[in-house]
Amino acid sequence: MEKFAIGVVVGGLCGALLATNNYKMRTLVKKGQEEVQAKLDELMDEKIRKMEETVEETTEAVKEKAKKAKDELKKTAKKAVQN
Repeated sequence: MEKFAIGVVVGGLCGALLATNNYKMRTLVKKGQEEVQAKLDELMDEKIRKMEETVEETTEAVKEKAKKAKDELKKTAKKAVQN
């Protein structure tokens, strides 16, 4: 990912140098930059979505374990009161 980002920066700089006197080249560089930005946004959105799913799964697992612990505590308390 880092190599890709560095490549984008270097490519952007080289493209900017070539495009300074050429309108078609400037348009092409701008379009390429927009495509790269869109791809990076898509990748970041995907990572955020995966992280949110992981958080939700973890939250559910913690809730289930807390409920089981509470039930076990109630059982233990009932046994202690009966004895």
